[in-house]
Amino acid sequence: MKTLYFDCVSGASGDMVIGALIDAGADPAYLKEELKKLGIESEYDLAWKKVNKNGITSTKFDVLLSEKESSHHHHEDGHSHHHSHDHGHLHDHEDHHQDHTQDHEHHHDHNHAHHHRTYMSIKKMISDSTLEEKVKSLSIAIFKKIAEAEGKIHGMPIEEVHFHEVGAVDSIIDIVGTAILMESLRIDKVAASPVPLGAGKISIDHGIYPVPAPATLEILKGVPLEKSDVRAELVTPTGAAIIAVLAEEFGGLPSFTVESIGYGAGTRMFPSHPNVIRVVIGNS
Repeated sequence: MKTLYFDCVSGASGDMVIGALIDAGADPAYLKEELKKLGIESEYDLAWKKVNKNGITSTKFDVLLSEKESSHHHHEDGHSHHHSHDHGHLHDHEDHHQDHTQDHEHHHDHNHAHHHRTYMSIKKMISDSTLEEKVKSLSIAIFKKIAEAEGKIHGMPIEEVHFHEVGAVDSIIDIVGTAILMESLRIDKVAASPVPLGAGKISIDHGIYPVPAPATLEILKGVPLEKSDVRAELVTPTGAAIIAVLAEEFGGLPSFTVESIGYGAGTRMFPSHPNVIRVVIGNS
């Protein structure tokens, strides 16, 4: 049985997961071609490169937004994140992850010139595509996990949950991309370590929120967590949903023969530990 183990050394985000899968041998050229089936390739480009995180060579995966998109986006902020990126507000965790997810909230009161993608419209985009059925169902399951959490936190049905336009592009690529690569690797079973969430507070549109953010913690119900003293947000909603949906069991490394190992890098550098997620693939 081919098993994949997520070792959440420094939390999880969508871009870190894809970086780790590419590092472990998944084909980024295949990923790029398959993602074209969504019909939004004019909105982004993909980039991946080797970087060094505290002595570990790892793969950094980036979603580069097109001019039209990036005019609403401060890419250099490390992509701060989901909860507020709308007006380029930076949250003190310059993050780690480029996971602009969700965003729910502001869409109700800002009539920006740019549109917002809803969970339902993203679900339809995936369903109507020519992606493999397993890729579609896995992608939709991950998006649904986020939408349910956001809906619960903000007190709205999932049909009304919105993803900020820029956040939606990152999230779509990270989530559908993860599903594409997992299917391409023909993984039979997924396990994961307990998840460290980080500590401290982040500043978002609604004010100063605790780490983990409410939606992230909601997504991770039922998932073993690990105490972490790192003063940063280590897990994004997208990263949380990928782990929560994919992993069937949690604990240490399973009993198996290791075939390949990959490291996916986050944006930030931490003084005392590498900002990576490790993927270990083996046969049992």
